[in-house]
Amino acid sequence: MTRPVPALRFLLASMCALALGACSSSDDDPAPVPPPEPAARVQVEVARTTHGVPHVRADNFHSLGYGLAYAYAQDNVCMFADSLLTVRGERSLFFGADARPRQRSGDEYGGGSGFMDLNNEESDFFFKGYLDIEQLRANYAAGSREPRDLLEGFVEGYNRYLKDAAGKLPAACADAKWVRPMTLDDMYMVVAEKALHASGQAFARDFVAAGRVPGASVSLARRAPRKIDASSLVAQLDQLNRQGFGSNALAVGKDLSTNGRGLLLGNPHYPWTTTDRFYQAHLTVPGRYDAMGVIIGGVPAVVIGFNRDVAWSHTVTFAYHFTTFRLALDRADASGTTYLYDGERRKMTSKTVHVDALLPDGLVGRRSKTFYFSHQGAVISRPAAGMTWTAEAAYVLADPNRYNTRMLEQWLGIGTAVSVRALKDSLDKVVGLPWVNTIAADREGNTLYADASVVPHMNADKFVNGCLLLQAALLFDGSRSSCGWGQDPGAPPGIYSPATAPWMMRTDYVGNSNDSYWLTNPRALLTGPAPLGYSPLYGRTNAEQSLRTRIGFRQVEDVLAERGKLNLGDMQALAFSNRVYAAELVLPELLAACAGASDALVSRACTALQGWDRRADLDSRGAVLFREFWSVASALPNKWAVPFDPADPVHTPSGVAPAAMPGMLAALRSAADKLQSLGVPFDGRLGDYQVEPRNGVRIPLHGGNGNQEGTYGSLTMRSGLTAQGYVGAHWGQSYIQTVTFDGQGPVAQAMLTYSQSTDPKSPWYADQTMAYSRKEWPSLPFTQERIRADPNYTTLTLRE
Repeated sequence: MTRPVPALRFLLASMCALALGACSSSDDDPAPVPPPEPAARVQVEVARTTHGVPHVRADNFHSLGYGLAYAYAQDNVCMFADSLLTVRGERSLFFGADARPRQRSGDEYGGGSGFMDLNNEESDFFFKGYLDIEQLRANYAAGSREPRDLLEGFVEGYNRYLKDAAGKLPAACADAKWVRPMTLDDMYMVVAEKALHASGQAFARDFVAAGRVPGASVSLARRAPRKIDASSLVAQLDQLNRQGFGSNALAVGKDLSTNGRGLLLGNPHYPWTTTDRFYQAHLTVPGRYDAMGVIIGGVPAVVIGFNRDVAWSHTVTFAYHFTTFRLALDRADASGTTYLYDGERRKMTSKTVHVDALLPDGLVGRRSKTFYFSHQGAVISRPAAGMTWTAEAAYVLADPNRYNTRMLEQWLGIGTAVSVRALKDSLDKVVGLPWVNTIAADREGNTLYADASVVPHMNADKFVNGCLLLQAALLFDGSRSSCGWGQDPGAPPGIYSPATAPWMMRTDYVGNSNDSYWLTNPRALLTGPAPLGYSPLYGRTNAEQSLRTRIGFRQVEDVLAERGKLNLGDMQALAFSNRVYAAELVLPELLAACAGASDALVSRACTALQGWDRRADLDSRGAVLFREFWSVASALPNKWAVPFDPADPVHTPSGVAPAAMPGMLAALRSAADKLQSLGVPFDGRLGDYQVEPRNGVRIPLHGGNGNQEGTYGSLTMRSGLTAQGYVGAHWGQSYIQTVTFDGQGPVAQAMLTYSQSTDPKSPWYADQTMAYSRKEWPSLPFTQERIRADPNYTTLTLRE
């Protein structure tokens, strides 16, 4: 049988088609098949659960960043747009040169930094002059792809939100010209700003002061008119480690947990009002990354949180993240921009930047400055402290976090770790954490403490061999290479490898409350390698610890002595115990001394303190009086009867020295006078006088000022005591999480004390603040099944 030729086959097919067409009704025509949709370049699901927590799920990191940015902008667009002005160096252009960043007032968000106090022009010069966008671009280009994908996606997602929300932005930035689409360079700067909190930003004013007006004549003094004043520099170093921010973290291992798995309590003490606010999120790229916790200020990765196998938190480390150097200048160069290094002449590099500023008449003016740099870092000037740029010397800030673009890669490495051992390996490999310790626990019951932060490589010998010129400024001789930063194998240039830094892995417990690595576990003090130990830049050993550190370990040991092991509920009770350790240490002797007091006001105050429960709970009566008393009494010299003992750092010093008692009673009299003048009862409830106002409601807050009063949790209020109390939280307890593990995954309960949104009209503006007030611990759904079962579950799919 022969086959039809192609032409005949085509003719027969055409006739059949015509015949069928003639015999059929148009009503019977099959519906046309729509063309397939093109593959989406971006596709991401953003689910929301109770308290507005977004669960962002995408097949790639670009889409993940896109969805996270959209959700974050929904809740905090005005605050984030404001922060973009800061890192762009455009605050002066919109608000004027002399104005300062917005501080929280009423229900308005706060946009100012807690790490530097500059007017707009100074801030603009700092960000434009100190950071080089070309260097940031080059560093990211040389790094791994996933962080860049996250950042690129975040930019697109934020810009998509601005387009979708046009004309509907919150009142704080509705119709504001400064709310504009962002660029990838903006995100590079957003992340870079976070790295500088404990280094560049601490010296921002000094950097700006060293800038010169281009073209202006330069006349340098032969030498500084005064010696370097160590006192102001000591105060600055102390402020870096002792100001209102900080953190607590406690990890319990299988030896001491009731379930034989790891337990973690994380409690960072961070801003309530600035762009360093945390934001809860759950980020998932199936098969690659699945972490839940918080991001910080728009940085698109979980920085504190948990995954299926590991939970972690961070505390601000006691280590220093900079040094300064004194340059010996070549006097033949009248400009003072040539320095001597190992006897050779080197020319400083320079960068000229321009700041546009809105003038009172509505016009825009421009100012310019040129900044200078040695190979060690940026030239700074602080004449009031004697650090003056003269014909013979200049001073530079050496900042290893200035171009630290490894942070996102580091947090992705932490978030994908399957054990604390794997987490430690990631820390050793990436070395990306700028200024925090890491405390972690895993499902197998192991715990980790590590100061894997970015610390200049200055071994202990350089503190004693003539290189160190002034301890108070961490000032080293910048004219000799032998006094420069060293190098560890496998670490970025000039910094320590975490493999040689302080760390400890245990199966009982580890903890940190911002003192040095030395007291990580009172049963095994860390001293470092013989003979000199770790670099002094990592902090002090054999030194008195803060009251907050001491109560943290004291209450853990108290519970273990009573019951032997801890569970998740115990961790939550520790977080909110609100024991005032200063009161436990001084009230026995103080109240005994009150018995002989002839002053009626002091006697009344003593009666109030006698009836106080020595806690900072809402119903604690007498806590306000004690706080005002201790704010004065804590500064008394030689106040302790039992001196500090390095062999017992948790329990010493203690007791009131008899010679200090008159000063103690005088401080109590002063506090009683203050409360009486304000009309505050000596036995007033703390919850009536420590409040966070939201939409006209005074939400009562429990907790004390940790470093001063010795509470484990800490709150620093925006105001001192007034007739209305302490009004508005400034720093303190922020994202508080407790995590353990079962056969299905993490078991987590956590809260964001100041709530997710800065928009007063959002349902997530004050809900968790009220939960914190009530000491409620919301459960966090981690699996898809539990997320979809949440009673407040909603979902949004974004595509492009």
